[in-house]
Amino acid sequence: MSEKAERPNEDIFERVIRAGRRTYFFDVRETKAGDYYLTITESKKFTNDDGSFFYRKHKIYLYKEDFEDFKTALEDATQFIIDEKGEVVISERHQPNYDKKLEDNSSNGSEKTTTQAEKYTDVNFDDI
Repeated sequence: MSEKAERPNEDIFERVIRAGRRTYFFDVRETKAGDYYLTITESKKFTNDDGSFFYRKHKIYLYKEDFEDFKTALEDATQFIIDEKGEVVISERHQPNYDKKLEDNSSNGSEKTTTQAEKYTDVNFDDI
């Protein structure tokens, strides 16, 4: 039996990135012709009303002839974001020490610690 027949649809190489409720899978697979291609899958966890959960998946298939253009576009887009907004993450949800319980408590009327980004100057519109 050939090696291909022994491992149908088996990933040849894989990497996983966990990012909050999202997980990204980078998998190298083999075409019927014996060439390799890349699949990038985003899996996001959702909760049903009954408390059970499910995952929504979106998949990109990337073939070698498109690698250079894809890589260039990704580098250009990420560099644009860094140049325009810097490397500091603005949203608290994306901070490593983010605690969803604090956010949930704040929406229920509980007191929340104010971050530097949330401090605003009071404006009295009667003075205008």
